[in-house]
Amino acid sequence: MAEKPTVMAVQKALESAKKRKFTETVELAINLTDVDLTIPKNRITEDIILPNGRGKAVRICVIGGGELALKAKDVADLVITPEELGTIADDKKQAKKIANSTDYFIAEAPLMAVVGKRLGTVLGPRGKMPKPIAPGADPAAMIDGLRKSVTIRTKDKKTFHAPVGTVDMSAEEIADNIDLVIKRVEAHLEKGRHNIASAYVKTTMGPSEKVL
Repeated sequence: MAEKPTVMAVQKALESAKKRKFTETVELAINLTDVDLTIPKNRITEDIILPNGRGKAVRICVIGGGELALKAKDVADLVITPEELGTIADDKKQAKKIANSTDYFIAEAPLMAVVGKRLGTVLGPRGKMPKPIAPGADPAAMIDGLRKSVTIRTKDKKTFHAPVGTVDMSAEEIADNIDLVIKRVEAHLEKGRHNIASAYVKTTMGPSEKVL
C-alpha cells in the first residue's frame, strides 16, 4: 500500500534535517488565500488536541486557591494563589518570565476578571489568556488535554505556524497530527480546502517539504 502524501512529506523533512544537539520541534506552516483576516470574525483561534500529542513537555499554570490549588499541586507545573497573583503582576519581569515559559494558563472562574486586569497586558499579546475552571473542580482532565494540545492562532497574518511534534516521533504520528490540524483549519474557512494556498512541514532548523 502506498504511503499517504503527508507521511511522505514528513519522512522527507525528517530525513533532510541535520542531526542537532537538541530535540527539534516539527512545525507545520499553513498559507491561506482569499481570506480577509483584517475582519476579526475570519481569524482562527482554536486549541486542538493532537492525536499523538506534542512529543515534548507542555507547561501548565493554574491560578486559584483553596481546593483547586490543592488538586492542581500534583498535576500542574505551577500554581499561583490569589495572594501571589498581585505580587507577580506588580513585578513585570517575573510576569513576563512566567508567561514566556508557560504554554497554557487555567484560572478559577471568579478570578478571570482580576487576572485579565492584572496580567492581561502580558498574557493577551501572547495568546495565553487563561481558560476558566469552576472553583474546587479537579483540573486533571483539563490539564491532560492541554498537554496534548496545540493552539492555532492566525491573528491578521495569512501564514501561521503550529508545532505538530518532535523529531523523536514517527513520521506516521506527526502526519496524523498534521492531517487533524489541517482538517480543523478547513472547518473554519468559508471555502474549506480552497482557502488553503499551501502547507509545509519542517523541523526547527531543517528545510521545508510541501504537504499541500
